Amino acid sequence: METLGSVENMDPSALFRASGVITTVTRYVLPVLAVLILLRCAVSMLTGKTQREVWGWLTLPGGAKLELTNWENIVGRASSADVCLNYQTVSRTHAALTRDPQGRWFVRDLRSKNGTRLRGRPLEGIAAIHAGDIVTFGKASCVFVPSTVKDEKAQAQSRVRPGARIRPGATLVLLTEFILLLGIQHTAAAGEALNAAVPASFLALIALIWVCYAITRSLHRTGFEVETLAFFLTSIGLGVCASSDPEGLWKQLICLLAGVVLYFVIGSYLRDLDRAKRLRTPMAVIGILLLLVNLVTAKSIFGAKNWVQIGGISFQPSELVKICFVFTGAATLDRLFAKRNLVAFIAFAAACVLCLAAMSDFGTAAVFFAAYIVIAFMRSGSFATVFLSLAGTGLGVFMVITARPYVLSRFAAWGRAWEDAQGGGFQQTRTMAAAASGGLFGLGGGKGRLHRVFAADTDMAFGMVAEELGLIVAVTAILALALLALFAVRSSGQARSSFYAIAACAGMTILLTQLTLNVFGSVDILPFTGVTFPFVSKGGSSMISAWGLLAFVKAADARQNASFAIPLARKKEKKRKETGGEEA
Repeated sequence: METLGSVENMDPSALFRASGVITTVTRYVLPVLAVLILLRCAVSMLTGKTQREVWGWLTLPGGAKLELTNWENIVGRASSADVCLNYQTVSRTHAALTRDPQGRWFVRDLRSKNGTRLRGRPLEGIAAIHAGDIVTFGKASCVFVPSTVKDEKAQAQSRVRPGARIRPGATLVLLTEFILLLGIQHTAAAGEALNAAVPASFLALIALIWVCYAITRSLHRTGFEVETLAFFLTSIGLGVCASSDPEGLWKQLICLLAGVVLYFVIGSYLRDLDRAKRLRTPMAVIGILLLLVNLVTAKSIFGAKNWVQIGGISFQPSELVKICFVFTGAATLDRLFAKRNLVAFIAFAAACVLCLAAMSDFGTAAVFFAAYIVIAFMRSGSFATVFLSLAGTGLGVFMVITARPYVLSRFAAWGRAWEDAQGGGFQQTRTMAAAASGGLFGLGGGKGRLHRVFAADTDMAFGMVAEELGLIVAVTAILALALLALFAVRSSGQARSSFYAIAACAGMTILLTQLTLNVFGSVDILPFTGVTFPFVSKGGSSMISAWGLLAFVKAADARQNASFAIPLARKKEKKRKETGGEEA
């Protein structure tokens, strides 16, 4: 058998032909693998009957039992109430029944017209309620019956566990193949100019994926679809970085590792909602301080002051503030039904948006505002609050466009990119041309040219993906984030606490708004704002932020043994006994 020579001794033409064969084969296989990964995750996440959890009952005099399916339940005459009591003496939003993670229940009156009585006495403030207690809403008396440990065990055993139909390990095998082929593409495209960071980064990503999967399995969790989709997007992001800045792969890997660690830390912290509530004020203070430091110390780059440099390391504080923003908006369980709490959040949101506007970072300001709208509506249920916010923001946008020529130029180029291809529409026209040249299957990883344009690997990441990997993979990446958003909405209807529901929807609103502005802005459907494609665009701050926000989506996953943010049944039983919660 003839011994193969080293790469250095190979004929350059033979090396070029070998690279071409590898690229040709893999560019048709990668889209197939991408679609299979997306479909397997979608089937596992979205199919199956929605299963509610019942945490207690209110028994009426006639024997009818009204289920308590959340940890925060509004009792009232309104059809939108969690527990609907259709009695004239009951106010539309009469009272609230809340449960803490230890299984203790509390009742409070919501300034009802006819008041609430507990054990025959008028209720003032908040009071603990126990099994068998009679609580009277107006003139409607009910007997409170909480679920027992035995009830919860039986309920847990009857619920479907993720991974029963679609094995997450098999999906990870497909993802591993996708990453290997993507790494081979970039390695072959680099040829003699290969940087060791290229193959090493893709291999390191594979190792990280399987380590994370082993950790979740060791915690007896069977759901891994959320992480699989995030790692799929991250692998595409490594390809973007490998084409534009191979040396930057080391930094990207370090930030990816930091993001994954933050993901598990936040998920673990959210296991205790009482502890999470206490972070509300510190998170708000940290968020405002980060933005103020950014405003004072950052230098203006292309019109925006959104980068801070410390010791040779640059980062975007606004990316980390996104996590603080979601925490502050969702962690309000101790005064969940108080209007003053919503007013405080409105003030905090306004401060964040004003700071971002002062930095001229209007793309990020739009992302924060979208998250604010979602949180404000989920917190208040009031369309009036949303409409007033939209009206005020519309006026603010008009004033900013009038006063800031930099912003006005962005809007002036919107929809007319080809009319000013060498000026205001330079980046958009190059992105559209690159996406068109990639076709359905792309030119191959490392074969594109768009990366030579300024900020192609951040603001125009969609164009790079479409050029090198093809429209199929680029659309699959978009659908992966859309699937996570749809899953967050689906999970919010089953979430045990409004904290999980609000945080998941707000976190995904941030990621989905970024995606929309990045993709549609780069192809001139929306104004070009310069925000990143979550998980895909190059940038350590963006990567860390995206993984941190993903933890909120994972925490809302109420499927049995799916989320590491939800304690297992046997651990909950032990903690309940230690804290004196309701027992069987």
